[in-house]
Amino acid sequence: MAPLRPALLVVLLWFGCAPKPEEMADFKTQIVTLPSGTEIRAEVVMTQGEMETGMKFRDALPQGRGMLFVHSKPAPYVYWMSNVKVPLDIIFLDSSRHIVEISANTPPCLKKPAECPVYGGHTDEQFVLELRAGEAKRLGLQNGQALVF
Repeated sequence: MAPLRPALLVVLLWFGCAPKPEEMADFKTQIVTLPSGTEIRAEVVMTQGEMETGMKFRDALPQGRGMLFVHSKPAPYVYWMSNVKVPLDIIFLDSSRHIVEISANTPPCLKKPAECPVYGGHTDEQFVLELRAGEAKRLGLQNGQALVF
């Protein structure tokens, strides 16, 4: 029985040091620093599947949090709000991370995806930051400003 005690101790220590599920969600986050110095913790999405899911079916986006879409190259990307439950501010950034367009207070769309309006796509963007509705105005975000991440 004595040889099992060290092994049991190692297992207990390992489980005690393992990240909690809520901490694991932060593995794919990035701090985005706004011109004012305010920091947003943004969930980073880079794959096509992650981008298609985005904020769909989520009940909220807390203040100080966001979702950062990272496209592989600059292009005119469009976004829609099909199956998104909460209004959002959608901030489009070019490859140098300057704001090129803001879709403020973008409402959810309860129609079929093909019937939902699209936002953005008016210039080449590479990054898109989604925040809860009203945050862009509250934080003083404007076209031309650079975000740091």
